[in-house]
Amino acid sequence: MLRRMLLAASGSDRTRQLITTAPVTRGLVARYVAGETAAEAVAVTQGLLASGLLVSLDHLGEDTRDPDQAAAVTAEYTGLLGQLAAAGLARGGRAEVSVKPTAVGLGLAEHGEKTATENIARICAAAREAGTTVTVDMEEHTRVDATLRIVDQLRPDHPDLGCVLQAQLRRSVADCAGLATAGSRVRLCKGAYDPPDSVAFPTRHEVDRSYARALRVLMNGPGYPMLATHDRRLIQIAAAQAALAARPPESFEFQMLYGVRPAEQRRLASTGAQVRVYLPYGSDWYRYLVRRLAERPANVSFFLRSLASAR
Repeated sequence: MLRRMLLAASGSDRTRQLITTAPVTRGLVARYVAGETAAEAVAVTQGLLASGLLVSLDHLGEDTRDPDQAAAVTAEYTGLLGQLAAAGLARGGRAEVSVKPTAVGLGLAEHGEKTATENIARICAAAREAGTTVTVDMEEHTRVDATLRIVDQLRPDHPDLGCVLQAQLRRSVADCAGLATAGSRVRLCKGAYDPPDSVAFPTRHEVDRSYARALRVLMNGPGYPMLATHDRRLIQIAAAQAALAARPPESFEFQMLYGVRPAEQRRLASTGAQVRVYLPYGSDWYRYLVRRLAERPANVSFFLRSLASAR
C-alpha cells in the first residue's frame, strides 16, 4: 500500500513541490543521483570504473511532449558518449548508456514511435563510435509493445542494443524467450511502476517467482543476461543458474542502482563477477527519487522524519 501511494505521488505536482523544496532532499538526491551535468556524471563514472565496477548512465527525464526537447535529450546522450570516449571510459562497453523511449519522443502526439526510433538510432550510432553500447529502458506497461518494436527495428543495424524486461509483468517470461537470442542483451529487473493486477503480479512473492523463471530462460539461452536486482536470494539463484549452465563470468552481469547496497556491489565484483552500476544524472530527478523511496521502506521513514524536523 505504501509503495502504491508513493508511486501515485510521483505524478502529484503538490507533492513534487514539497519534496523538491525540502532542505533534506538534496542530501538524499546526492545518494542516488550522480549530479546534474554530464561532466559530474563522467567524474563519478571514473571512480566507479576504478573500483572494478561497470556503469550504465541514464540522463533523467521521461514523458517528453515536445519534439525539440526529444532532440535535446538525444543531443545530451550523444554529447555524453563523446565525453566518455574522450576520457577513455567507454571502450569495450565499460561505461554504456540507458535510454527511456519517452525521453526521446515515444510519447509525442504525432509520430512518437518513429521519432523515438530515429533518436535512439542516433544514440546507437554515437555509442558505436565510442566503442560502447546502449540499453533501452522499459517504462509503463502501456509502452511495452512499442518499446519492443523499436528494439526489433534497430537490432539488425545495432545487434548489441540492450532491452529491459520487468519481472512484475505477467508477459515477461514469454518476452524473455523471444529476446534471448544469440548476441542479444537483456536486462531483467523487477519493475518500478504500478501496473494493474490484470497485467502484473500483485505480490512480491509472485514477482520473485516470475523473476526466477525469467532468469532461468535467459541463463539457458545464447544471449547476454543483465540481472538487475539487489535481492540476495535472487543473486544466489543467478549464481547457481550460471554454474548449472556452465556460464563463465564474462557471459553475464549483475546490475545494481547507484547508492543502493554499494558494499554488496564491491563484494560481488571482488568474486570475479561483472557488476554494473545504473548511474542516473540530471536535474529531472523527482520521479526517479520517489521510485527509489518506494522500493526501500527504510528510506521512506528517514525521509519523512527529516521532512517533519525541517518544517
